[in-house]
Amino acid sequence: MGGRTGGATVSNADLGTRSDRGSAYAELSRLVRSAGLLDRHPRRYAARVTVLLGCLVLMSVVFVRLGSSWWQTATAVGVAVLLAQLAFLGHDAGHRQIFRSRQANDVLGMICANLMTGISYGWWVDKHNRHHAHPNTEGRDPDIAVAPLSFTAGQAATQRGLRALFVRHQATLFFPLLMAEGLHLHAASVRAVVSRSGLRHRPAEAGVLVLHFAGYLAAVFLVLSVPQAIVFILVNQALFGLYLGSSFAPNHKGMPILTEADDLDYLRRQVLTSRNVRGGRLLDAVLGGLNYQIEHHLFPSMPRPNLRHAQPLIRQFCTEHGIAYHETTLIQSWSQGLAHLRAIGTGANRPGND
Repeated sequence: MGGRTGGATVSNADLGTRSDRGSAYAELSRLVRSAGLLDRHPRRYAARVTVLLGCLVLMSVVFVRLGSSWWQTATAVGVAVLLAQLAFLGHDAGHRQIFRSRQANDVLGMICANLMTGISYGWWVDKHNRHHAHPNTEGRDPDIAVAPLSFTAGQAATQRGLRALFVRHQATLFFPLLMAEGLHLHAASVRAVVSRSGLRHRPAEAGVLVLHFAGYLAAVFLVLSVPQAIVFILVNQALFGLYLGSSFAPNHKGMPILTEADDLDYLRRQVLTSRNVRGGRLLDAVLGGLNYQIEHHLFPSMPRPNLRHAQPLIRQFCTEHGIAYHETTLIQSWSQGLAHLRAIGTGANRPGND
């Protein structure tokens, strides 16, 4: 067997013996639970919500007071940051990190996602859960089946014409492409609530999405001139998409890509396909805790404030069990991810080019 990527593979030594696979995660779970690392922190989240809403109110006041001005492009940057932070909060609600009640998490998630950011909470949770179940697994993880990018040699080999040309230069075009991620999320959300009968709370999600888009567009076009409004939307949505993409992509891009034939247990599947980003509390806040990707994937319901405390325990456990624990800086994580995209695009990872 062997997961594939531009420089990272899963070797037979990573698999462990049959006797310890399965029991190892149970042992780790007991250690994590006994340390209180799965205990929720509603007060901390209440403080986070209060700060974000306060900042949003302040930004709204600045927006109205500035009025019709080209300085509103600076406001668009601030709003993009706040929307991304609200999206991180919706992510935590989707994993039930905040409340014990599923209903309470869903209500907060819909407020953060549908109402505040214009993203369907139910659609995103379904997609994200599939990613967590099969991270970096070809044919199973929706996050590595994202047109027009190719993450495997097999995907690249099927591209023709303009798509093939894009793939050859996908490493260079990756960051510009992320600027369209916000618009992609909005469009996918609208399609989900319009066409998916299986979406939970579909009528409510549709109604709240309408409120978001109506409120957003009304505020922008009532306060700004038409050219200013268009520039505001383009800057705001481009930076929103770039911020979100820059927070999620370093976690798995460039790590081993598995196939269904790869015989990995849950513990190794989650650890070996994930990458942590090293940094302090400021980076924790900027990336919404997603820099602790290994800990998050092993225990998705672990509240964000506990991730940094769980890291030493989990890293030591992996070391003791011979499981590669990958951690690097933000710059290095992007370098590894872009190197993988470049190798796939240029054909360096295709059969016959070993």
